[in-house]
Amino acid sequence: MRRPSYRWTPRRETAAGYLFLSPWLLGLIGIAAIPMLISLYISFTDYSAGTPLGEARWVGTDNYQRMLTGDPRFWSAVTVTVLFAAVAVPLKLAVALGAALLLNRERAGVGTLRSLFYLPSLLGASVALAIVWQALFSRTGPVNAFLALFGIQGRPWVNDPDFALGTLVLLAVWQFGAPMLIFLAGLKQIPSDYYEAAEIDGAGPWQRFRKVTLPMLSPVIFFNLVLETISGFQGFTGAYVVSNGTGGPLDSTLVYTLYLYTKGFGDFEMGYASAMAWVFLIAVGLLTALFFATGRLWVHYGEERDL
Repeated sequence: MRRPSYRWTPRRETAAGYLFLSPWLLGLIGIAAIPMLISLYISFTDYSAGTPLGEARWVGTDNYQRMLTGDPRFWSAVTVTVLFAAVAVPLKLAVALGAALLLNRERAGVGTLRSLFYLPSLLGASVALAIVWQALFSRTGPVNAFLALFGIQGRPWVNDPDFALGTLVLLAVWQFGAPMLIFLAGLKQIPSDYYEAAEIDGAGPWQRFRKVTLPMLSPVIFFNLVLETISGFQGFTGAYVVSNGTGGPLDSTLVYTLYLYTKGFGDFEMGYASAMAWVFLIAVGLLTALFFATGRLWVHYGEERDL
């Protein structure tokens, strides 16, 4: 007796695909989508953390109006965050690209140097690293001790409103290992023929870098720019540890995420904090969209060059 043939129809393939995706879809819905919708509802209420959600009082757009027109610390946090990202991201990418260019050639010990340069990125935005950074730039820290060797009087860097944010910028720039590796991968994909042709035409090192390296590396630069900009706006741990959770001195390290955390879990104004979170999400989304809209003006892909 012959067994009936079993045909794997497209409908069954689709069902099987959703079956295998179901753990991820359930996680997306339960961990991300539903909490986001709840936070959107909370942003229109006067809700205090720790109370039942049913006791949230609907206030409409009051949280948003208060944020934009009646909270000077909100705009201070926006200013600090924009300033931090505008300085830290370009510096970090420049250092990462410079290190990648230096480590691109195969030579003795280059693998060890790549590992050492990448090591700070492995630590991530950890509390331990931020504590060490705070100790380095304290009044009696190693930085001031080093400056004293040259007769330079140090200062309490992390407690000085003129320099506290600068220490956070240095901390962000120091962790340049991840974009450096991405730049290295991009440099490896540039054909050596391009450099040889440019050199035959009389192009010097700077001209080869400007006319060959930067255009060929522009997709990688764009990728790193988007990721590092989003990461820069999300900075929290360093500012929290260096300022002991206050954003001081004089709100000089009050980044947006720290102020959001303070309102939600310090003042228990969860409705206001949720409104801040949604404004932050929209702002970062619009900035990312702006990058993609303007990227076509300076990002060059291999397929476009071949046409």
